[in-house]
Amino acid sequence: MINTFIGVDLGWYGKPSGLASLALEGSELHLCNIARLESVAEILGWIQIEAGDRSAVVAVDAPLVIQNQSSIRPAERKLNADFRRFHAGCHAANLGRPFARTVIAFSRQLEALGFSHGSSMTPRQEGRFQIEVHPHAATINLFGLDRIVKYKRGTREQRGRELRRLRSLAMARLPALSPSLSARFPSVPRAGNLKPTEDKIDAILCAYIAAHWWVWATKRNRLYGNQESGYIVVPTPRQPTDRRIARGPSVGAAESMSWI
Repeated sequence: MINTFIGVDLGWYGKPSGLASLALEGSELHLCNIARLESVAEILGWIQIEAGDRSAVVAVDAPLVIQNQSSIRPAERKLNADFRRFHAGCHAANLGRPFARTVIAFSRQLEALGFSHGSSMTPRQEGRFQIEVHPHAATINLFGLDRIVKYKRGTREQRGRELRRLRSLAMARLPALSPSLSARFPSVPRAGNLKPTEDKIDAILCAYIAAHWWVWATKRNRLYGNQESGYIVVPTPRQPTDRRIARGPSVGAAESMSWI
């Protein structure tokens, strides 16, 4: 059976969202489709088409469960304690934030389509699930970085250079991981708006995390938080067996990190 993994780089404030779908055949992932859509109806329709009637995991870069009225969710506090030194902390999510209603509604609409929360998934569990992910933290562990790739801020030239670096890292290192993904990521334009490309690359990374969670669950991922108060899935540092990784920039401190 071919399983489908969908990444959603959700536009929290009504902006367009990046979307990507991967299919797993054996131990190899293949990039199926990439899109960038604005309305929630379009996004949900795209997810339904890509998932079809197959088992699927949707990984969303946005808070899906928010119960706290103020401050920060426990999952974010724990993740920040591990990743702040890599500049990969989370934004605080609470019910007082202007995006809260939008992201919670999106999660509930996914549930209505049959995508239940996947915080307690076991490896290779069949079904249809949704999970919250944090790509910045994931790249630290998957790519062995000592700092995030800073493609979100700076001048256009700086952001373009960093986005090209992220693209190169993903294309060089994901083929060597398990599951493996060999795919040509969207090219970064030398002029014009970078955001569409950024959203699509982020969506592919989200989809990869979905596949990594499905294959390994907590064996090679850490679940920060829980379904009741909010949770975030982050792959743990690459395993000793993943030694085929091509040489690349910024391999550093995160490589020796281990979880308790």
